[in-house]
Amino acid sequence: MGYLFGLIGYPAKHSRSPWIHHHFLDQQHERGLYRIFETSPADLQSTLSSMKQLQVDGFNVTVPYKEDILQYVDTLDPYAEKVGAVNTVLYQDGEWIGYNTDGKGFVRSLLEAYPEVDLSSCKALCIGAGGASRGIYTALLEKNMTRVDIANRTPERANTIVALNDQHTPSLAISLEEAEKSLEQYDIIVQTTSVGMPPNDDQQIISLANVKKGAIVADIVYKPFETVFLEDAKQKGARVLHGHGMLIYQAALAYEIWTNTTIQADELLRKFEQQLKGDETC
Repeated sequence: MGYLFGLIGYPAKHSRSPWIHHHFLDQQHERGLYRIFETSPADLQSTLSSMKQLQVDGFNVTVPYKEDILQYVDTLDPYAEKVGAVNTVLYQDGEWIGYNTDGKGFVRSLLEAYPEVDLSSCKALCIGAGGASRGIYTALLEKNMTRVDIANRTPERANTIVALNDQHTPSLAISLEEAEKSLEQYDIIVQTTSVGMPPNDDQQIISLANVKKGAIVADIVYKPFETVFLEDAKQKGARVLHGHGMLIYQAALAYEIWTNTTIQADELLRKFEQQLKGDETC
């Protein structure tokens, strides 16, 4: 019969997740299908009901449902419960179990790209206060960083993420304007919103005029491969981290949860980078 995996989100048709997970299935010589369930907010409940009837073995959750999905899962993995957002759901014994692999996937991509970085001596800034930010913020806290702050258009929403901090790590919720003025104090800056994705790929969430030379600037948007945010970072002398690494590694962690196996993702990461760069030359 084979596995049935999927993705729920809106919009979601642009997602490369089917391509990624079909590669994982091929790598392990498994039969299966990964399909996209693009679902508007008005149809969320009915789509989820259909997915449960289909007994989808596992599915990913993307914007805008990483927090909304909490009310539909039967059980939460302790880490996902702490984060307060779910991007991976496992179907097991008739129940849905919610997990979060976003943050751990991001940290793995960061350390794979810059293995020399000692996170415990770094100060980080997360821009945005959505589900992805919650996962990344929590994962960075677990690395005992010197400081992790959250910047958002509405600091009140950022404060709900800062409330997750149980590591006694110094952390503040600040406005985007405050972040722009104080960028020079951060060693790692992570853009966690959808700003910079098509059709708004000419947009940039904040100015990087004050970024510290040599800082690592990351964008979780993976298409375009070189967002205007990362282009600006390079021009200011920062090092950059592209979004495709987080996508690949969080997907690998999700696949491992669904199949109880271990996946090798490094080769696929290289293929994905070549594909994304090729798209930009078309």
